[in-house]
Amino acid sequence: YLTQRMGVDTTYIDEFIKGIVEGANAGENKKKAAYYAGLQMGQQISTQWIPGISYEMFGDDSVQTASLQNLLAGFIDGSTGNSNIMNVEAAVSTAETLMPIVKKKAMEAKFGDWKKQCEEYMAGVAKKEGIKELGDGVYYEVLTEGTGAVPADTNRVSVNYEGKLLNDTIFDSSYKRGEPAKFRCNQVIPGWTKALTNMPVGSSWMVYIPQEQAYGSENRGEKLPPFSCLIFKIDLLGIE
Repeated sequence: YLTQRMGVDTTYIDEFIKGIVEGANAGENKKKAAYYAGLQMGQQISTQWIPGISYEMFGDDSVQTASLQNLLAGFIDGSTGNSNIMNVEAAVSTAETLMPIVKKKAMEAKFGDWKKQCEEYMAGVAKKEGIKELGDGVYYEVLTEGTGAVPADTNRVSVNYEGKLLNDTIFDSSYKRGEPAKFRCNQVIPGWTKALTNMPVGSSWMVYIPQEQAYGSENRGEKLPPFSCLIFKIDLLGIE
């Protein structure tokens, strides 16, 4: 329990017991209560905040991390009201603005070659015979022309699909799961929404989606790197 739920290394069980005794004997002493709360907050910053922020900005790059000292300095200034640089609202706004920029820059440094390959691939797709454009760099090729209704973006549809990368790595497939996927057309990536709201029911298309209309710089794991252009075979089975 101590190891799994509380992260206590039983090698230091004596220190754990010492902490329990001190905490129990503190009673309603407000000074000690504040100190213990500070210890807990410091542990949370070190073991949760820093790893979480680092992953958000740099993905799984273990070389780059958020600065503990800078975060502490900002947190302390904010807690004591001593900051003459910006208030809490301005700090939150700045973080929300800068985080995506820092994250994208880090991902571009790591996946720049892959991004270039995807851009070149999409440029080649645009020149292929039989390819049509849906706008915003999304292209499609008709395999089977359906004759049914065309869904609106708020419609719930039933589809079979297979998604792969330009290197033919399949990252998702309803065919493999053995059942169609069902969702509203506006609940998926923009490239999918563009395709579905132009497809008649009964159609089968190959759809080519640039990273800007997919997941962009978001790191979605080993099978789906940042800046990936996506290639889908989509069968629109029906509108529910």
